[in-house]
Amino acid sequence: MTETQGTDGLELEERNSLRRVASLRTELQDITEVEYRQLRLERVVLVGVWTEGSVEDAENSLAELKLLAETAGSEVLDALIQRRPKPDPATFIGSGKVEELHAVVESTGADTVICDGELAPSQLRNLEDRVKVKVVDRTALILDIFAQHAKSAEGKAQVELAQLQYQTQRLRGWGGNLSRQAGGRAAGGEGIGGRGPGETKLETDRRRIQAKMAKLRRELKMLSVTRETKKANRRRHQIPSVAIAGYTNAGKSSLLNRLTDAGVLVEDALFATLDPTTRRTQTSDGRVYTMSDTVGFVRHLPHQLVEAFRSTLEEVAESDLVLHVVDGSHPDPAGQIAAVREVFADVDALGVPEIIVVNKADAADPTVIRQLLAREPHAVVVSARTGEGIDELLDAIEADLPRPASRIEVVLPYARGDLLNQIHATGEIESIEHEGDGTHVTALVAAELAHQLEPFAV
Repeated sequence: MTETQGTDGLELEERNSLRRVASLRTELQDITEVEYRQLRLERVVLVGVWTEGSVEDAENSLAELKLLAETAGSEVLDALIQRRPKPDPATFIGSGKVEELHAVVESTGADTVICDGELAPSQLRNLEDRVKVKVVDRTALILDIFAQHAKSAEGKAQVELAQLQYQTQRLRGWGGNLSRQAGGRAAGGEGIGGRGPGETKLETDRRRIQAKMAKLRRELKMLSVTRETKKANRRRHQIPSVAIAGYTNAGKSSLLNRLTDAGVLVEDALFATLDPTTRRTQTSDGRVYTMSDTVGFVRHLPHQLVEAFRSTLEEVAESDLVLHVVDGSHPDPAGQIAAVREVFADVDALGVPEIIVVNKADAADPTVIRQLLAREPHAVVVSARTGEGIDELLDAIEADLPRPASRIEVVLPYARGDLLNQIHATGEIESIEHEGDGTHVTALVAAELAHQLEPFAV
């Protein structure tokens, strides 16, 4: 073994240096002091640990963390990566390197450090104690973005539940305030309900969080009834459903607008859509189906969010077809596909038929597009902005939607226009003739509708 190489196979020079990542400082231009104070931007330094893969992978991960930080309203002052075989169990980047980070924080005037990973409570505490500013990890950052973007009652409850699940493991006391026993009025005048056999303030807070979480779960169960009713109505009428899923900022809402004229908010920001939007549309041959926009995914999506948003994410698992939207102009679209499929696996959605939709073709490198098409044979290249490829995508959707299986031939009385409408909406009409005693129809329909039409069979 050479003198310059450590026991873990990494060059000591690499181990002993923090690597500054170029071009990751947020540039703020043309902004007045008043506007700045309204935004209340946090000034942050990003820190990543590069444990595996290429340097491009490490820098892509930190570039995504920069986008997340900016989406949360922060100004990125600097970004640092350390090469290590694994994160330090005590301080994430190693105790010797914390001092260098502290110097960067002081020289830039940063008030927050964001770490590219999920840190243990002890790592957060040790790092905060050493660098003397607030430290948050990737999970807390994503939770904060979700909290800012949630609009509906269900979305807000889901985010709050995820935040509480995260916080309950990270309660800490300051100066012993949370560690003292809470007998009588010791815990801030708690009295009855706050007393217990040696229960600490920390335990009291944890118990309150658990009670709040239970309340939120009850609320979410009630809020999900409306969506379940709508889904049951669609199933009863045999209306197929298409879910638009994919990486955050891949252009899912733009695609939904292009396909259905939905008028959904489109914003060049991560997690602009949290509340699912469902629109009714139809194929060129008249078959009705629904199309739903879903929350965007991201690498290492916090498991708290997957659990809290499970009822929403299950829209994907319960759909008949998934449009998996990928940003063709992203540096690592294949990595995005893998990250999204990890979440699909978590909600049992891998078995749903899937069309890969490579979006932003107008801005993508043609070589990258060819590589993606070679990896994903069932893919369509589109641009939601220009409309390129949309017709081909609609053809692919029509081909992959489930087709009705029962062939019927009936004469419907003119008074049963409701049944004729159902055949038009959910079936495939082969022939239709208006006769003296009613409408003579030959069509393919779903089994349930075929049963209703039996009395009118020819």
